[in-house]
Amino acid sequence: MSAALAGRYRVERVLGEGGMARVDLARDVELDRLVAVKVLADHLADDPELRARFVREGRLAARLSHPHVVGVLNAGEEDGRPYIVMEYVDGGTLADVIRRDGALAWRSAVELACQALEGLEHAHRAGLVHRDVKPGNLLLRRDGQLKIGDFGIARAAETSGLTQAGTILGTAPYLAPEQARGEEVGPASDVYGLAAVLYELLTGRPPRQVSSLAELETSSQEPIPAVRDLAPAVPARVEDAVMRGLAADPAHRPSAVELRAELEDAEEPTTMVQPATARTEVQPPRREPRRRRRAPWLVAAVAALAVLGAAAFALAADDDPTPPPPPAAEPTPAPQQQGPQAGATPDETARKLSEWLRANTRAADR
Repeated sequence: MSAALAGRYRVERVLGEGGMARVDLARDVELDRLVAVKVLADHLADDPELRARFVREGRLAARLSHPHVVGVLNAGEEDGRPYIVMEYVDGGTLADVIRRDGALAWRSAVELACQALEGLEHAHRAGLVHRDVKPGNLLLRRDGQLKIGDFGIARAAETSGLTQAGTILGTAPYLAPEQARGEEVGPASDVYGLAAVLYELLTGRPPRQVSSLAELETSSQEPIPAVRDLAPAVPARVEDAVMRGLAADPAHRPSAVELRAELEDAEEPTTMVQPATARTEVQPPRREPRRRRRAPWLVAAVAALAVLGAAAFALAADDDPTPPPPPAAEPTPAPQQQGPQAGATPDETARKLSEWLRANTRAADR
């Protein structure tokens, strides 16, 4: 391998090395940025089929563009050695976190798992299955952002018979039962692997403590200990979600979308009722005087009685034989008094005046 891979990537140092590949930190001299270059191991590069598959899967993974998936920037071959150029993640892996800290607080573990599930959702929608979800393939940036890596190697390994017992050391605890049996795998297998990772983040140990597929086959007959048996502080809803993800039958596992929704629901804080402050008197709300409402049946009864009473009065008036009394006679007005009459002569006029005065004086005395 030349110091400047493909005339563009200048290797600076080794980031990590495993049984299937080595990862180098390199600088992209064209864009002046750091990248991670994964090169297939020497003993695997001699297989033409594996080499072609490695490159093809790297190019397929390059179609993924998501904040929680390690971006694949380039892929190729040089001197018969396939390589994949990826974005550089400036932190460790979840395997490093578990070795250093052991079990995490359940909220921190769930938050990391939800990030990984978002990345798996994106890959599954694009038709990709990771097939090797484990703490070592979940990279954590220094700012806390998680990214899934190694899509290409996982697919190439499976299609080349590298899932035989004793070959994938360190991965067996996270393999789904159907994958360990060599059966066809799908998105549900990734969900199992992520649930196994979350189990370990919560309890400090994987659901099955094995180091090979042979041990995994033997232990698969035993039930997985419940999360809360090892970590009682974990909420029951989180335990239920994790154990559903670890179901032996892939048909009984939730999808990545469903598992993330269950975990996010479990993260919602319970609403607490704040107690009243001492010496604080809470005034009850002012109530308006309540108006008494008459029952509808009572109103109807009174109305009916009034109608019946009026009808009875009218009938009684029609049957009475006594004629109505005649109207009272108007009083006869008193005759108006006439004054003294004039006579034909002055003497006669005087005489009539004298008589008129005597007559009216007697009437007044009476």
